[in-house]
Amino acid sequence: MARRNNSQGTPATAALTAAGVPFVLHPYTHDPSAASYGTEAAEALGIDPSRVFKTLVVDVEGRLAVGIVPVSGTLDLKAMAAALGARKAAMADPAAAQRRTGYVLGGISPLGQRQPSPTVLDSSAAALDTLLVSGGRRGLDIELAPADLARLTGAVTAPISSLAAGNPRS
Repeated sequence: MARRNNSQGTPATAALTAAGVPFVLHPYTHDPSAASYGTEAAEALGIDPSRVFKTLVVDVEGRLAVGIVPVSGTLDLKAMAAALGARKAAMADPAAAQRRTGYVLGGISPLGQRQPSPTVLDSSAAALDTLLVSGGRRGLDIELAPADLARLTGAVTAPISSLAAGNPRS
């Protein structure tokens, strides 16, 4: 995979460049009226939604953590909590998520966050050669190998997604 880094620089792309990890940028025109950031990215880029992953910040018993799941599914909060050795989890307050990560909603990348958090990558990623995650702003995704994503974020891998329809947190 070629490394293509240009004026799309974000903390996420800077982290990848500093680590020497190959990645490909996938910019697209963000539609502010889109109902789901992740689905919008998959559709705009013409990529299977099972390869495009969303970054969700959750509150796990009083501490913030990050779940990375395909946009074709939803985050299973019980599974997320269990993956981190906790009993329960809930979606984090959006303002707290933005403060913690340094990114705006719809552009939260698992890479280059202001304050790294415990991270769980859905186990479905292991079947993929590459996946896409937010590049650190709305309208920019980054394609990279799942193993590189897990290594750079310190993620554990666990089955944390449910393919139930209608996730309002996408």
